[in-house]
Amino acid sequence: MFNLKPEVVARLERVLSSVEMLLPRAIAPVDWSGCYAANWRRHSFSGYLEAVRVTDTTTLEELLGVDEQKEVMLHNTRQFLMGLPANNALLWGSRGTGKSSLVKALMNKFAPEGLRVIQIEKEDLIYLSEIFSAVENEPYRFILLCDDLTFEVGELSYKMLKSALDGSVYSPPENVLIYVTSNRRHLLPEYESDHLGGKFVRGELQQSEAMEEKVSLSDRFGLWVAFYAFSQDRYIDAVRLSISREARERKVEIPWTKELEREAIQWSQEKSKRCGRTAYQFSKNYVGRFLLPA
Repeated sequence: MFNLKPEVVARLERVLSSVEMLLPRAIAPVDWSGCYAANWRRHSFSGYLEAVRVTDTTTLEELLGVDEQKEVMLHNTRQFLMGLPANNALLWGSRGTGKSSLVKALMNKFAPEGLRVIQIEKEDLIYLSEIFSAVENEPYRFILLCDDLTFEVGELSYKMLKSALDGSVYSPPENVLIYVTSNRRHLLPEYESDHLGGKFVRGELQQSEAMEEKVSLSDRFGLWVAFYAFSQDRYIDAVRLSISREARERKVEIPWTKELEREAIQWSQEKSKRCGRTAYQFSKNYVGRFLLPA
């Protein structure tokens, strides 16, 4: 045995404590047989998959005004589950119109058939290869979901995602597909100056180098699925559905009235947005007030 001085022992203990803080915490592997979704949690120089309890019970039937989008994503996800060719998808468009809800509804529908979802934040896209390694030998099919994604020019995570979509050494294994939601069609901010510098080649207008770079990432998604703001009639349908769902969960009846409809329209005008999210928020407010004791 070495006879170390007390001050050396104290110093070693401090070093060990510091090292322990850098190491990932001990956590059991995700049991995908009973877990449908997980988050990637960053820790120090790496991270780990953390199982999450699914509380969103949204079904495809409850998503209004996005029938074409549902059909496209249903077919693509079915193809993927059956081991057939399928595309990575970019769901883009107006905020609150059901992009994220559609992915969650797909998970709720296909989870019994082996579909699982891993959600990852933009900053953690640099760990894509580690996530792929963690699930490539699992007997399940995984959707890697990056929600509400936007980039600034030059970000490292942008380059990592671009490489993964491009089929480089960072490309996902056969049992992983990438779904991204964003308010931006090209995931990067666009400026008027980006369109300057275009030129005609053999009679056709070629984009400027700035625009070529900005579309180079979105071009790597096989599917572009666009979402748009609701018409007023579609918004009212969404309010009806949301209020009906809230009432059903609480085993009460809430009558539909003209006054309720006027309140819903006024709510959307104050929000300056007609979409599923606005309808959902209004239903929470209205049902809560309806059930509040006098």
